[in-house]
Amino acid sequence: MATKYVSVVFDRLSHVPRTGRGKVEIRVYISRSIRKYVVVDETTKAGWRNYKPSRQTLETMARYEEIINAMKLLGEDMTMENFNAHAEGISANISGGNELKKSFIDFIKNELQYENLREGTIRHKNCVITALECFGKIKTIGDLTVPNIRSFDRWLRSTGERTDVTIWGYHKRVKKYTRILKQNGTIDIDPYQVCKFSHGQCKERTPLTENELLKMRKMRLEKKLERVRDLFIFSAYTGLAFSDVQSFDFDNMTQKIDNMYYIDGSRTKTGVKFYTPILKPAMDVLKKYNFILPSISNQKANDFLHVIEAQMGLKKNLTFHLARHTFATLALANDVPIENVARMLGHTDIKTTQIYAKILNTTIERHSCNLQRRIK
Repeated sequence: MATKYVSVVFDRLSHVPRTGRGKVEIRVYISRSIRKYVVVDETTKAGWRNYKPSRQTLETMARYEEIINAMKLLGEDMTMENFNAHAEGISANISGGNELKKSFIDFIKNELQYENLREGTIRHKNCVITALECFGKIKTIGDLTVPNIRSFDRWLRSTGERTDVTIWGYHKRVKKYTRILKQNGTIDIDPYQVCKFSHGQCKERTPLTENELLKMRKMRLEKKLERVRDLFIFSAYTGLAFSDVQSFDFDNMTQKIDNMYYIDGSRTKTGVKFYTPILKPAMDVLKKYNFILPSISNQKANDFLHVIEAQMGLKKNLTFHLARHTFATLALANDVPIENVARMLGHTDIKTTQIYAKILNTTIERHSCNLQRRIK
């Protein structure tokens, strides 16, 4: 019996658990590492149980099967490019139009409906959409060419205001969708397989020392600055990111073991679990506000922190993220194993934690003294 190279699959990307609906696709087995997927419908899990391919879909599947068998019989290279050359026009008949003429931005927006994204990630994606609209040269899927991607990179750099890291973020988000289009066989070449751009390097942040933290804690500030300072201190002695500080719920997220309270929660940004102590300065902040922390936007908090930075005479760029950075560095400097620090911060990859592993001079001095005493 002839091998079946074409089948219908449902919810390949597991959208149903998040959105309640999934895509029905024709899957074409071209080779062991190459599959082509063509979307033909969308339905619920219940609808999929009773799903019957239309006559047009069955005819398309039969045509795909004939193409694969013919390619094998003739000894052609089993590549996506060769298959698409034979199948040209068939996908368009299913979708009712030429795929390459469809809007790339509309494609991104449609995909976003199936992605279970957090608010911050959605903002980043919308920034990319806005940038593509302003750039104006990548309107359709067919516009995803190597020259246009390189032109997009030059346009992103044209103002001189974006860093390499920021620009790479734009490319990374666009690249996700070009990869999907390549995997689906909609485009023959993913331009990002040809175009390579620098990831750049993040500016190195210098964490606060214990003496600087103590100075900040003792400062007399006006109310609005005082509240932001206290939030920063809470973060610096728990390791919580700004969004996690703002969503912190003492009654539902803490547990007391012996004389220490611990926060047992999940990152707002990633959903990853973390478990971290509430050190005394952070507990003092909680008591000051009756265990309900002040609410403020991240941008406004950073604006006020720059005012505090000036009043302290601090020669460091004081942002809220520096508090989390400071907590990680102090924990490592006091010999907390990096695996434990990763758990406290809610990192799944220890390489992420290593970014924070700035070794303080005092740590080197302390370990050097210990080393000296042990050398005979």
